[in-house]
Amino acid sequence: MGGSRAQLNKPHKSRFSTKSSRNLHKTSLKDKSRIAKSERNVAKGARAARLQRNKMLREQKKTALLKEKRATSSSTSAPLVILLFGLSASVNVESLAEDLLRVLSNDGAGDVSSTVASSEYKMRITVLKAPHGDLLSCMEMAKVADLIVFVASTISLYEENASDFGYIDSFGSQCLSVFRQLGLPNTAVFLRDLPSDQKGKNELKKLSISNLAGEFPEDCKFYPADTKDELHKFLWLFKEQRLTVPHWRNQRPYLMSQKVDVVADDLNSGKCTLLLTGYIHALSLSVNQLVHVSGAGDFQLQKIEILKDPNLLKLRKESDAMDSDDVEVVRSMDPDLMTQEPLVVENVPDPLAGEQTWPTEAEMAEADRNQKQKRLKKRILPRGTSEYQAAWIVDETDDEGSASGSDTDDGMVLDGTEGYFRGPKETDNSDVDDDDQGSLDDRDADEETDMDSVMMEDDNLTREQIEEEIKKIKAAHAEDEEFPDEVDTPLDIPARKRFTKFRGLKSFRTSSWDPKESLPPEYARIFAFDNFAKTQKHVFAKFLDMKQENRDDCVPAGQYVRLHIKEVPTPVASKLCLLVKTVPIIASGLFQHESKMSVLHFSIKKHDTYDAPIKSKEELVFHVGFRQFVARPIFSTDDMNSDKHKMERFLHAGRFAVASIYAPISFPPLPLIVLKIAEGSAAPALAAVGSLRCIDPDRIILKKIVLTGYPQRVSKLKASVRYMFHSPEDVRWFKPVEVYTKCGRHGRIKEPLGTHGAMKCTFNGVLQQNDTVCMSLYKRAYPKWPEHRFPILDT
Repeated sequence: MGGSRAQLNKPHKSRFSTKSSRNLHKTSLKDKSRIAKSERNVAKGARAARLQRNKMLREQKKTALLKEKRATSSSTSAPLVILLFGLSASVNVESLAEDLLRVLSNDGAGDVSSTVASSEYKMRITVLKAPHGDLLSCMEMAKVADLIVFVASTISLYEENASDFGYIDSFGSQCLSVFRQLGLPNTAVFLRDLPSDQKGKNELKKLSISNLAGEFPEDCKFYPADTKDELHKFLWLFKEQRLTVPHWRNQRPYLMSQKVDVVADDLNSGKCTLLLTGYIHALSLSVNQLVHVSGAGDFQLQKIEILKDPNLLKLRKESDAMDSDDVEVVRSMDPDLMTQEPLVVENVPDPLAGEQTWPTEAEMAEADRNQKQKRLKKRILPRGTSEYQAAWIVDETDDEGSASGSDTDDGMVLDGTEGYFRGPKETDNSDVDDDDQGSLDDRDADEETDMDSVMMEDDNLTREQIEEEIKKIKAAHAEDEEFPDEVDTPLDIPARKRFTKFRGLKSFRTSSWDPKESLPPEYARIFAFDNFAKTQKHVFAKFLDMKQENRDDCVPAGQYVRLHIKEVPTPVASKLCLLVKTVPIIASGLFQHESKMSVLHFSIKKHDTYDAPIKSKEELVFHVGFRQFVARPIFSTDDMNSDKHKMERFLHAGRFAVASIYAPISFPPLPLIVLKIAEGSAAPALAAVGSLRCIDPDRIILKKIVLTGYPQRVSKLKASVRYMFHSPEDVRWFKPVEVYTKCGRHGRIKEPLGTHGAMKCTFNGVLQQNDTVCMSLYKRAYPKWPEHRFPILDT
């Protein structure tokens, strides 16, 4: 009983207490209250600081949002661009555009300009009508649109005699995928041809929304658009809407031309001055910048004229005075020759850069040391051999090179001497090489040669010849999917000459390959950066400083200007004057270095609607942001754990690849649309989509070929293999390269058998009789330099 009532005291906690807490009982009551109050004040002060910081962030966001809204809806901002796109061919976009412009201008009759300044809505709006079936025009309009209005017709749902076309046809679905790739701005859906009775109208509207909601973003709104009252309601809602555009469009200034003129240049024959008139969008444009005219190329500015705005919000009835063709020039800006960006496209190589010079003292001393080391090298000689006799004995390595089967220092397993693979012929890495003069088999290693390209591009081919070429390409595409990289050894040419530029690798992932070795002549014409990420950061920072300084050579966004673009080829300017009636001509500002040629790499995927094969080094039209250029890419895999990447002969559907091209530098991120002009058709077809990945001339792309042979006799780990080579000299030449089988065995060539190319091989496991023996060889591949860089004359 007594033990259960024993007093239990808590143990002291002074083990983890501080000295001040242990001496707290010695302080007075006044000091205790002061200490406690200070701790509460610290907590209260931290909370107050946190609340103040959150309040400051909210104020900053509110100020930025208000500034953005004022910039887009003020009288000094550029007109907002609304694109009307019909989801099917039955949609009448023309009548909708007329109704919308009349509501904006409060004009019941008469012709209305495509750009309207509405004093009622306090907005300036440009209305564009996308022509159904013209992919190029729809793409160019979507690049500059601030709002894309998708127009759907519901007439097929309640009229018995209407054709069953659905809401979206094939062209509408294709353009939707292109718009998503470019980046969608604000979107809305107009429902046309709704019934007149209210009940049927509401039911049909709900049905249309349920069918179309999955095709558009979540914040996309649906509006009936049959009457002027419904359009009036939409405009009031659109006025209060916050506009968002893709990020890549906010990085560069651009101008959508409303008028295109040409002024002849008397001093330079074949050249002229191109005049583009329109509003500056996004950012301020400097007269010292280079500009890219969509599809035509990169040019310098001769001057910029700031014109009096013909669509001011304050002028309503008085705007009739601006209808004349004479436009008042408010200010003219000329470039500064000292600070103007030079138009440098290609690097001018020095023909004496590789000239042999007289050796220096250090080089001569090093050569002497190497010669002494060679003299001190031990040699295995027979007993009794004198020094005079030893000088006449030649080493086996001098005769047979590396035929002993030893690996080289750089980790590559080479067939024969390394010098043979890197001989004078290999320094010329053009496509017309010894590979193209070899086997004419369909599975030839270099089917994508210049000869094939010339045949495909020959305008004199008949229809039957074109169809035959298409059949050959489709057969090669199907065979490449079934037997990738496999090549037949020719019977009439020795394999050691046929594949002289190829070499073996002990390991594709770990073996070294010098990126500066035996570069093609085109690499002397391009530019490279030591640190591209640092250069891009420096260029963006320099452009941001220029925008914030409000310099005198810059035209702010929203101004109505006329660009004088000098030294434009006369045929190109004439073509632009014809295209402006259907396609908006866009002039976009370029950053520093963006006119220079380099090697660009894109992450690319074949579009689902394109069925024809896309071959490497085939001519394609690349749309990268606002820019357009012609290129002949090579496709490769993206190997994350290796510095080498395997080339692919075709762009296969359903998987991503990397397309490498010679093109002007563009700083990422930028979207990519690839078009292909089909044989016998002027209209381009959508071939692939993707995005700009990086700029790196040192990216190693290796073309792989696989030589195959078949076991004739098998004895456990040994086998005699035939049909891989056709002469014993070729067997000895390729002896250092490892072989493998499709069932996973690895081995080496031991010796040739007979005189018809058979060979004895040993493997690391038991070989099956029905297995296939393979040998992989590699050579570096490069893109093809385009014959013409811009597609304006092909459109």
